[in-house]
Amino acid sequence: MLDFVQQLVSGVALGCVYGLIALGFVLVYKATEVVNFAQGDLMMLGGFFAFTFIGMMGLNYWIGFAGAVAAMALFGMLAERVVVRPILGYPQFSIIMATIGLGYFLRSIAGMIWGTDDLKIETPFSQGVLRIGSLVLAYDKLSVIAATMILCTLLWLFFNKTTLGTAMRASSENMLAAYYMGIPVKRVVSIVWAISAAVATCAGVLLAPITFIHSNVGLVLGLKAFPAAVLGGFGSIPGAVVGGVLIGVIESMAGFYLAEGWKDVAPYIVLLAVLLLKPEGLFGLHVRKKV
Repeated sequence: MLDFVQQLVSGVALGCVYGLIALGFVLVYKATEVVNFAQGDLMMLGGFFAFTFIGMMGLNYWIGFAGAVAAMALFGMLAERVVVRPILGYPQFSIIMATIGLGYFLRSIAGMIWGTDDLKIETPFSQGVLRIGSLVLAYDKLSVIAATMILCTLLWLFFNKTTLGTAMRASSENMLAAYYMGIPVKRVVSIVWAISAAVATCAGVLLAPITFIHSNVGLVLGLKAFPAAVLGGFGSIPGAVVGGVLIGVIESMAGFYLAEGWKDVAPYIVLLAVLLLKPEGLFGLHVRKKV
């Protein structure tokens, strides 16, 4: 039973990271109907920025965290302006290829600047553990779960209780109608990309105590976060987080209880089963289009 609880907590913590990356996929898709396949690499770059500020420059953890989030928010706006905006209106395949190319570019730049070694960020929670009888839970994993819950709550309040959040929701529903209503759609889309990059950075920093940051970690986790977004219902913000947690828990349990090799396969088997039964995902809306 203790092993089950520890694997559950580990799976939820890792799943929260998947969920935050998936959340970035969903935010960009809802605003522009563009799938940003560089989302995982934005997480990787944010993790490297945090390592630079905290590990190399010696800044306080929270100041370095905030600096990395701010830097990546600006980078997200720049990426939207330089890579995506010039080809909006072109076939979706062109935009998808552009984001894939952006991911390759970021991985190459990260490898040249920070090298290919695994890097770890020390956090205030790295060493502590919570003991409940014979059960031992690491603070770093509990902090990831708590931080994800806080971040999701803040995003919900932002999108539902602020004027800018309402404008973003309106743009995601009907961009042309939002434009005619006086909403600065281009600016809104840039802000969405900034938020998406900032959320990815949070995922990268939260990931650091659990595993390591390296130039290919964004590609690896992006390939797991994308199915999480699909599982939850692409376009559903709560679904992205729930999908990520499910993927993380299934992966953790399969790695512990099943034979070697099932850890990476089991989440995709569950994904296929869910999509066969509910093609729109767990929280997605079934939409019919008339032709």
